Amino acid sequence: MQTFEHVIKDEMGLHARPAGLLVKEAKKYKSTITVSNGVKSANATKLIMIMGMGVKSGETITITIEGEDEDTAFEELKAFFETNV
Repeated sequence: MQTFEHVIKDEMGLHARPAGLLVKEAKKYKSTITVSNGVKSANATKLIMIMGMGVKSGETITITIEGEDEDTAFEELKAFFETNV
């Protein structure tokens, strides 16, 4: 299991566009990817769950990756978050 934290930089928070991109990215991996803001958690392949978290700009989220391709997913998702969210 690997985890990393990310501060949301998008002015609108984790809204539909970046959440949709995250779902698309997460579905590339066999590992289970979970996004948590300390109050709520969501499977990263479930758009409604991610949007239901209500993550705002400036909030810190924790991404947990567990599974057979977690090393690859970890590196690629860290880059994804830096670029897109």
